[in-house]
Amino acid sequence: MVRLPLTPAEVERGRRLGALLRRARGERSMLLTALDAGVSPETLRKIESGRIATPAFPTIAAIADVLGLSLDAVWSEINKSDGAAELPPPAGTAHERLAS
Repeated sequence: MVRLPLTPAEVERGRRLGALLRRARGERSMLLTALDAGVSPETLRKIESGRIATPAFPTIAAIADVLGLSLDAVWSEINKSDGAAELPPPAGTAHERLAS
């Protein structure tokens, strides 16, 4: 399977997601947060640093649950862009991304 390059909007959304999760985690240990969410500490570290810009939905849902964040709040926060237009939701398929 060939993975398409990320768009600039996806990269920026990933950075905002990582920053949101770092803030929400606060003083809580990355290790304990990751274990409670059922993900590896390395995965959480990569998401928080923006290195995984498009993590799987179940991963984000599990981390958000552990941190007490609603998915609506996460979506709303990562789509804020300092006065720029709101980012569209990610396309459902690679075919849709190639067509745009």
